[in-house]
Amino acid sequence: MIFQAYLHDEEAMQQLAGVVAVAMPATSPLVVYLEGDLGTGKTTFARALLRSMGETGPVRSPTYGLMSEYTTPNGRVLHLDLYRIRDPAELTQLGLGDYVVGSRLWLVEWPERSGGKLPASDMRLRLSVDEPGRNVEIDPTSQAGQQWVTAITADRTS
Repeated sequence: MIFQAYLHDEEAMQQLAGVVAVAMPATSPLVVYLEGDLGTGKTTFARALLRSMGETGPVRSPTYGLMSEYTTPNGRVLHLDLYRIRDPAELTQLGLGDYVVGSRLWLVEWPERSGGKLPASDMRLRLSVDEPGRNVEIDPTSQAGQQWVTAITADRTS
């Protein structure tokens, strides 16, 4: 089942991120691929999700550092932005394998630039501009992802 919605504004995106955070299954680590063109709101969604998970510090796009790590009350979150990756071999320098154990969630922007060097996703969240808001499509890609989307859908329809 694919979840689709129209988000009128940033507040609607924050509300959806709150639902996604609450609906998150206990499986760890979960991997979410954030997909969409520049300016569609991938980082905005990641920031809202981190806030919903209890992060109180600054949440910035990791475009230049490629990766940011957050320790939230709900577990460790890695936020990767692979926009600047020119060669997937660059990912080996990040030592991502060391972050798998003990992570709660991975948020990956521009996953298509990884050349398959990332853990498989549990969910793909696609954003597109539809002025004045955004279209969002959430596609589960694992059993945990399917449970997650089912819980998100149940919350949005109740």
